[in-house]
Amino acid sequence: MKSIEEIEILIVEDNPMDAELALRALKEKNLSNNIHIAADGEEALEFIFATGRYTDRKNTKLPKVILLDLKLPKVDGLEVLQELKKNTETQHIPVVILTSSSQESDVIKSYKLGANSYIIKPVDFDKFMQSVGDLGLYWLLLNKPPVE
Repeated sequence: MKSIEEIEILIVEDNPMDAELALRALKEKNLSNNIHIAADGEEALEFIFATGRYTDRKNTKLPKVILLDLKLPKVDGLEVLQELKKNTETQHIPVVILTSSSQESDVIKSYKLGANSYIIKPVDFDKFMQSVGDLGLYWLLLNKPPVE
């Protein structure tokens, strides 16, 4: 992995197995050089806003995409999403909800708060790997973000 100043993908995932599978899927698509994993919502916000344990990080280089689980300890994914989208410096970052929750209320809340996509984690290993790899390809290579 590269310096935490050059992160392209931020994965916010409290399940170490799911985080490892996501890393593996991105590696298979050659997209794994600039990834950081935050194990909970609090860490994700500290990383993005360069506070707490990440005060030494310059927050001028923001992730190109955030893969965000909803059911997180400390600060849940919806709160993370809300903080990102209400801040003018981070509101443009694409946030893909990648969660096991299929509750319609979670889908609705996520989109109301500004999520760019909502993906229910496939239970099947191969489908999970394919989904995460495709997400990485789309958001890093195909998507055209606004120029800041």
